[in-house]
Amino acid sequence: MLEKSDMKNERFSSYYKAQHIIPDEEWDQFMEALRRPLPTTFRIAGSREIAHALNDAIKKTYVPLLSDVVFEGDVVPPPSRIPWYPEDLAWQFNVSKKVLRKQQAFKKFHSFLVHETEVGNISRQEAVSMLPPLFLDVQPHHKVVDMCAAPGSKTAQLLEALHAQDTATATSIPPGLLIANDSDSKRAHLLIHQSARLPSPAFMVTNLDASIFPVIRLPVTTGDTRRGNKKSPNQLLFDRILCDVPCSGDGTLRKNIGIWKRWQPMDGNGLHSLQTRILQRAMRMLEPDGRIVYSTCSLNPVENEAVIAAALNSNPDFQLIDVSAQLPELVRRPGISSWAPTVNRTINTTFKTWDAYNETLTEEQRADSKMSETHWPPINAESLQLHHCMRIYPHLQDTGGFFVAVLERKPRQSNASVAVKRDAEEAEILVPEAKKVKLDLGGLPEPQPSASFPPTPMSEDDNSRPLMLDIVEVDAQGVIDTKKTTIKSKPKLSDPSFKEMPYTFLEPNDPTLLSCIDQLNLTATFPSANILVRNPAGDAVRSFYLTNDLVKAVVLNNDYTRMRLMTSGTKVITKQEAGRGLEAQFRVLGEGLPVVLPYIDPSVILDAEVATLKTLLITYYPLCTSFSDPFRSVIQNRSPGSHIVRFPAGQSNDSTLSHDLLVPLWKSNVSVTLMIDKKAKSALSLRLFGEDITTAARDGGKKAPQTSQLPQNTGDVVPDEGADNEDEDAILEDEGDNEAE
Repeated sequence: MLEKSDMKNERFSSYYKAQHIIPDEEWDQFMEALRRPLPTTFRIAGSREIAHALNDAIKKTYVPLLSDVVFEGDVVPPPSRIPWYPEDLAWQFNVSKKVLRKQQAFKKFHSFLVHETEVGNISRQEAVSMLPPLFLDVQPHHKVVDMCAAPGSKTAQLLEALHAQDTATATSIPPGLLIANDSDSKRAHLLIHQSARLPSPAFMVTNLDASIFPVIRLPVTTGDTRRGNKKSPNQLLFDRILCDVPCSGDGTLRKNIGIWKRWQPMDGNGLHSLQTRILQRAMRMLEPDGRIVYSTCSLNPVENEAVIAAALNSNPDFQLIDVSAQLPELVRRPGISSWAPTVNRTINTTFKTWDAYNETLTEEQRADSKMSETHWPPINAESLQLHHCMRIYPHLQDTGGFFVAVLERKPRQSNASVAVKRDAEEAEILVPEAKKVKLDLGGLPEPQPSASFPPTPMSEDDNSRPLMLDIVEVDAQGVIDTKKTTIKSKPKLSDPSFKEMPYTFLEPNDPTLLSCIDQLNLTATFPSANILVRNPAGDAVRSFYLTNDLVKAVVLNNDYTRMRLMTSGTKVITKQEAGRGLEAQFRVLGEGLPVVLPYIDPSVILDAEVATLKTLLITYYPLCTSFSDPFRSVIQNRSPGSHIVRFPAGQSNDSTLSHDLLVPLWKSNVSVTLMIDKKAKSALSLRLFGEDITTAARDGGKKAPQTSQLPQNTGDVVPDEGADNEDEDAILEDEGDNEAE
């Protein structure tokens, strides 16, 4: 453990004093703030209904409970809201782990945080890390890409924004999509794990180098075949792009105290080129009226304003946007227009320009140097309006250090009668007739061409090679075949080293799929044309995944190995092996229930009282005869297999449901079981009954049940397979940012 007196680094102080990022009169406050532990911060996640119910419980139960706590003679402040976060849905508190372990009231609060984090209702996230998604302003119809997404806290915020129309019990299917990308395969798998907390048919994960993110294709638009117009593929351009790039991470000193010992400025110098290339790539992937947010957890102008300046000068179509009126309670400082990069570890900042430095180098030194002209302020720095960038400092609102910039294309004047066509910049790609398939895009929103200016062209010879695998065939009237979407042939893979299983969409009349729909009593509105399986033959071996139309279009029109596509859509249904003598059946996954629920015949959903839920939590496999009527008679008359039970909103003797709770059951011949993860059961029990009454809690050898001061249930649909976390102390550490290793 590093003592406070050891939290110093002369190179750090010398370098940042030379940058004048902090006024001289605030320097001591700034350094003192960096030496203090970072507060614990979290935000309420999920649908707005669930979030507000849970938030009310914190305000009305936990804040009063923790308001008069004294520990070892010191007054411990209660949790307080983060003032700038919308709808008061983010909180912070600053207590030691000793208090959390030994002070009873905070111990209960900590237990509450742990369980709600495990089921996805709370996201442990550093306060400043919440900012980029807020400034991105994602709407359900947007096409979004998170270029450097792991570990996934910001991705979760973006998903929640995409799903703004979700209810407490059902997940919407937004028309947009979110691609979460990370260049590290292990971190990309972490994104998949984290996304299970918010299942989305509009979600994809890729494992690509963000700086050379490839062209992604959509189907052709309808051409005027009477005039002989040729059909060209559309490239997918994004409405919103988040570039939370890898950085040196010195803004995280308060939680990553090891940086005090190892910090040196050449880390930022070395990352500058990669950061610039990622932002430049994003600029070329943006829709004409789109928005990019660039962010780092670094204080270094070489990683921040220098990157923005380099990108703006390389693409003059773009400008910084003034967002100072947004989040008015956020205390921020403007970006700077002058800085002095160091050319070595000794903090040599004497070279005022690139030319002055370059003249001192031999030819051999120039070849080996990692410094470039863009490390220095450009001569037009003032005209770039770098003051529109935002710098967040630890001493302003007790946070980490952070940098955010918002970029959009400049508006242009042109003849409004000339419609801009996205495929005008694209070279035609000829594909043999044998590789042509037809695709249903009936549910996709119409493309919105801009009359102002064309999208930045993405040439076929740049670093992002096209991913085109199939051309979608459209007839002369623009009618798209809605049935023939299955690809059962084995395509030639562009990257055979990519070992993920392929993505195969089933025919809507696939016998196994039809049997599944019949077993689960799904209605005719169920989007069966958007069901995929993860095997090359298209056999429904174990699990069904559901996507929206746009995700389906991306999967069908691109080589998944070139995209390095790790997951697509969300798993909703899986095969459940039945007992001896019974045919295997399918069941709705707990994590997939919110997605499938709108398509389940309402007449087959069982109603039960809270006493029934209590029995299901206490016992793993209660006998059907152990329940009271009317539920006992109803469940005994149901056939073995998957069932959905609803516990209606209302008040009982020992609990209150603020709105309906729906969960999946599995019935065998004589017993039933609640098909949700044991951690989700514990969270549900604590929320509803004030203690953990589950079998797992008893079997865990606990001397007394864990208690919670939150009697109100938020009514969420809990996941089937909860996200595994580390021990409880680990929950108090947020997921972190993209600090380069």
